[in-house]
Amino acid sequence: MKLVFATNNNHKLQEVSQVVGEKFDITSLKECGITEDIPENEPTLEGNALAKARYIYSRTGLNCFADDTGLEVEALNGEPGVRSARYATDGHDDTANKRLLLERMEGVENRTAQFRTAMVLIIEGKEYLFEGIVRGRILHEECGEGGFGYDPIFAPEGYDCSFAQMSAQEKNDISHRGIAVRKLAEFLQNAIL
Repeated sequence: MKLVFATNNNHKLQEVSQVVGEKFDITSLKECGITEDIPENEPTLEGNALAKARYIYSRTGLNCFADDTGLEVEALNGEPGVRSARYATDGHDDTANKRLLLERMEGVENRTAQFRTAMVLIIEGKEYLFEGIVRGRILHEECGEGGFGYDPIFAPEGYDCSFAQMSAQEKNDISHRGIAVRKLAEFLQNAIL
């Protein structure tokens, strides 16, 4: 089955393709001829994921899914949350975002945080929502070279290393996006059978 994933982020595309496996042909926006940025103006992760999925479905008529992910820091009342990709600037500047978050967490004892992914699937015109959450903590400095975004400053619960210090497979096994994608893949496999 062909599914359009509402992203041009190669890191996300690789993560999702690894989790979903070979039964599904995951296609990027570029491969469908969609090159414009899809607006993410909704106040919630679920709202953004739904808006993106509806946009793709209306443009292509193809089964598709979209996600929005936020890092929610307890001591910052859930920030950066829905603004995670645009926390420090209007562009997707991972370095500036991490720097700002670490500055705001300076001297803060409560480092509790969670990554949360909302994923919306539209298949044959019907909409389905899946969620993935991984709890953890914000580190005091960047650790590791892998991953992307906030991965170098987030350590998942039960681990002494950051997401950026894990292999792609290790991260996918426990990550917020991995959890949401596995729920989506399980739903699709059951729906097809």
